[in-house]
Amino acid sequence: QVQLVESGGGSVQAEESLRLSCAASGRSFSIYDMGWFRQAPGKEREFVAAISKSGGRTYYSDSVKGRFAISRDNAKRTVVLQMNSLKPEDTAVYYCAAGVDAGPFYNNARLYNYWGQGTQVTVSS
Repeated sequence: QVQLVESGGGSVQAEESLRLSCAASGRSFSIYDMGWFRQAPGKEREFVAAISKSGGRTYYSDSVKGRFAISRDNAKRTVVLQMNSLKPEDTAVYYCAAGVDAGPFYNNARLYNYWGQGTQVTVSS
């Protein structure tokens, strides 16, 4: 199995940026598709972005496309979510997730086997 720890959350103003990191330990990192999900108070968990095992394919929700970028470094066992032009509606707890075979349905949370504890992102207007 793999353990995931997110970092980088915080409070920012609208249009500012944040960089979330997810560090993995345990089994070989490169065997996992990686995703970021978020959950706002009173709302269901929603897909944000995902990246394939090799990093060759990336996927984004429509709400973040063009503003967020996901990347991974398999040697460092990390996945990063760069968030630019943040909006108040991006406020949520952000979770890193790992799935052995999440593709091609990367936006399906049920296909991810392991989850981090989450990191809070708050964007004020």
